[in-house]
Amino acid sequence: MKGKGPLSGVRVVDLTAMVMGPYCTQMMADMGADVIKIESPDGDNTRYISVGPVPGMSGVFVNVNRGKRSVALDLRTEAGKTTLRGIIQRADVFIHSMRSKAIAKLGFGYEDVAALKPSIIYTNCYGYSRRGPDRDLTAYDDTIQAECGLPAVQQMLTGEANYVGTIMADKVAGMTALYATMMALFHRERTGEGQEVEVGMFETMASFMLVEHANGAMFDPPLGPAIYPRAVAPNRRPYRTSDGYISALIYNDKQWSAFVGAVRPAWASDPLFATLELRARRIDTVYALVAGTLKERTTQEWLDLFRALDIPAAPLRTPDELFDNPHLNAVGFFETVDTPQGPVRFPGVPTWFSRTPGRVAGAAPELGAHTREVLEELGLPLVNETPG
Repeated sequence: MKGKGPLSGVRVVDLTAMVMGPYCTQMMADMGADVIKIESPDGDNTRYISVGPVPGMSGVFVNVNRGKRSVALDLRTEAGKTTLRGIIQRADVFIHSMRSKAIAKLGFGYEDVAALKPSIIYTNCYGYSRRGPDRDLTAYDDTIQAECGLPAVQQMLTGEANYVGTIMADKVAGMTALYATMMALFHRERTGEGQEVEVGMFETMASFMLVEHANGAMFDPPLGPAIYPRAVAPNRRPYRTSDGYISALIYNDKQWSAFVGAVRPAWASDPLFATLELRARRIDTVYALVAGTLKERTTQEWLDLFRALDIPAAPLRTPDELFDNPHLNAVGFFETVDTPQGPVRFPGVPTWFSRTPGRVAGAAPELGAHTREVLEELGLPLVNETPG
């Protein structure tokens, strides 16, 4: 399945499973790459972790593997390995999510793959970088959230250590793997050189968390703890209104002045809150004052006022409501694709290109559905042990 996006003509050998790697390669497929998903005869475990119209086609799997072609190979056999070597020789990118010892034992470490195709971009998706002592530890989203401090900052915010309600580490690491692979491809376009890329989920999330939370701890000597106070202020939460909740951020001096002038003129004379710098020092007090005020009107009344004052505000929505969101529907965000299991309404490509737009690449593959097609297309012999 070949697209017309900016990655049209790029062939990707995808030896990833679960979410981090497949999310990376899903974005490649949506942008036009031919992504060949190599699966064991049992299939990617993600096929079975959530609801789906038929067994082996769970919602999570279908979304992060859309538009790919599934080739089922038993890499424990020499026939399976030989076939994979042939596919690699005809590819631009090789990406995997196995631990370094496991991929090397199979015979598909970087040196092995580069010997087959010197110009290959070879991306490792690891839990922990193989350069550190934790390289052999199993990693999942929950454990990486814990490692990078997310539950700790949630505890500062709410009083209870919690994971955030999305598999953030998997997805952020997947996006990081995408941009890292694209940078390597860009270098190859200029020089012809292939190379090895490594993306550690822990390192990625440590970098992600410390964008703002590094704060005073970056300096020598440290000027404060590694925390951005506004993000963990206990009163930083959706505001309760007289009939529900609203999210609002009255942040800069222009916004604060407009809000105070319209709602609490008496606050204008308080020197403790006169500037953004002073409010930042007392941010939890500011949040508490605003919270007490917003209980006085309905959500819609506050939305109308905030939008008139150009203050960022939004109602609280559920994930279900996103499917009927007027803005998302107006920009054509969702794309319905006819699949063998029935129509699927996919969340679409969030970016826009004037000349080479991406789009949902197509249906997710059933296990081994494209084995024969891909091998015949690439001029490789068929292997007997593969489904499809």
